[in-house]
Amino acid sequence: MTTAQTSGLVQGGVAAGHRRRLAFAFMGRYGTLLGMMLMVVVFSVAAPDAFPTLSNFANILNQAALTAIIAGGLTVALIVGELDLSIGYVASFSGVLVTGLMVDQGVPWPLAILAVLLTGAAIGAVSGLIITKLRVNSVIATLGVGTVVVGINYAYAGGVPVASGVPKAFLDLALGRWVAGIPNNIIFMLLTLALLWVLINRTDLGQRIQAVGGNPDAARLSGIRVDRIKLMAMVATGSCSAITGILLASLIGSGTTSAADGYLLMSFAGAFLGSATLREGEFHIVGTFIGVLIVAIGFNGLAILGAPTFWQYVFQGAILILAVGLSTVARRFAKT
Repeated sequence: MTTAQTSGLVQGGVAAGHRRRLAFAFMGRYGTLLGMMLMVVVFSVAAPDAFPTLSNFANILNQAALTAIIAGGLTVALIVGELDLSIGYVASFSGVLVTGLMVDQGVPWPLAILAVLLTGAAIGAVSGLIITKLRVNSVIATLGVGTVVVGINYAYAGGVPVASGVPKAFLDLALGRWVAGIPNNIIFMLLTLALLWVLINRTDLGQRIQAVGGNPDAARLSGIRVDRIKLMAMVATGSCSAITGILLASLIGSGTTSAADGYLLMSFAGAFLGSATLREGEFHIVGTFIGVLIVAIGFNGLAILGAPTFWQYVFQGAILILAVGLSTVARRFAKT
């Protein structure tokens, strides 16, 4: 083999490796988006009269709204490198507390909402203090706080739903359509996610949050008060959990002790799917919204096709493992 032939083979191998890296890098960033579009196509072909309609797409957004809010709050905690396993319990307690304050204590609904928002923030602060001051792992800390919240929830409501006497004005929060016929939950979702996006990407606090998540030791050496930033992130997570609980209570017209517990898994699925979208393993608000939307599309399509309920759980777990796994493999090969 001549020198020229050897050189050509080497150059061809380098070019092939470069194309492979580009292909895997593309899949690492956009694989979940392609998967979402594939789901839309499949469900549209399988149910052409029910799935690909404007009303159904609006319904998907409405179904995803509360999950997106609580997952957006969770994303802030994930960005600083902490987990929060209490979010579903805090949301359930918030729904019980806001309805109980209105019905049993006679508190006007705006003040009841404010009190519950402050309660959610306070619960997040307690978790943050346990994590930063006592140095308890966030999984243990938030699981413990969440369990305490469950106990307080049952003690407050006695395990009985608060279902009668809820003011109509409060019910209209989730059921109304105040702007251009758009369901209010979609509006609340967009406002919350936009606020979180601005906080993370356009404020000095957001830059500090990202710095802490990127390298807490380097952030501490640069003068950032890491513990305070983590505490504020947990407060944001607790506040978003409270918002979800309030809107869920408005949607179903009652406060139920376990109504929002299921949002925990859906929030983590959305956030981790989002970390495999557009960025290389970074948690971010836009990605979380896309991740939640993927889960909502899957649930909606399966329901339209009449699939048994257990398939929703199978889908939720499988798509989380598949999307994050493929994204991780793609990023690893993209760097080789």
